[in-house]
Amino acid sequence: MCLSIPSKVVKIDKELNMATVDTMGIKREASLDLMAEDDVKIGDYVLLHIGFIMNKIDEEDALASIDTYKELIELMDEEERQKAILE
Repeated sequence: MCLSIPSKVVKIDKELNMATVDTMGIKREASLDLMAEDDVKIGDYVLLHIGFIMNKIDEEDALASIDTYKELIELMDEEERQKAILE
């Protein structure tokens, strides 16, 4: 099973068609190749899968999902937390 955590777009490199996203404080690069041109903008919330932005979601749903995910993380030990956030 795969969970997709909403991530906020903080930077876009149009030349490389890549975005920098913030996932609960962790920044990572993600490809925009599967999205329509100019569909994703800085400040948007998106869902990622294997390094690709798959779709946009609205801010309210994104923040609710992040809150739920934080509740789950609080139940984990430190090693499980790191794996859940970084992988």
